[in-house]
Amino acid sequence: MFESLSPDDTLALGAALGRVFAGGLTVALVGPLGAGKTHLVKGVAIGNGATDPRKVTSPTFTLIHEYAGRLTLYHVDVYRLRGPAEVVALGMEELIRADSVVLVEWADRVRNLIPAPRLTIEIEPLAENSRRLTMAAEGEAAIECLSRLQCEPR
Repeated sequence: MFESLSPDDTLALGAALGRVFAGGLTVALVGPLGAGKTHLVKGVAIGNGATDPRKVTSPTFTLIHEYAGRLTLYHVDVYRLRGPAEVVALGMEELIRADSVVLVEWADRVRNLIPAPRLTIEIEPLAENSRRLTMAAEGEAAIECLSRLQCEPR
């Protein structure tokens, strides 16, 4: 469990994640509207070496954004999808490769369709700017990433 006291803390945690992520990983992002899911992804993009992290925005209407870096990041938003058939039609499984990480916002809506190795990050707003981030790893690659995060210097 991690506590973020500000948007900058959330960005820094995302950057630390971006540095330790390995290809083939899926990240399930769970939290209410305005919790900071996209802000965390922006930090991941920074840590992953994105050329312009200012371009990281919510993919609510486009469904998938792609960001280049050490690994290709696919930022997926399933909020507007109406069921498993639409998720399958999106082709999310095809994005999961040895050179990519797939980050899925609103993952609680399609939890059973997100394959392992999977890192689930639940973001809980505590106050206007503070958040509790709880992480759970499933699969060896996700467990290893979480272990490396624990050792990441702050």
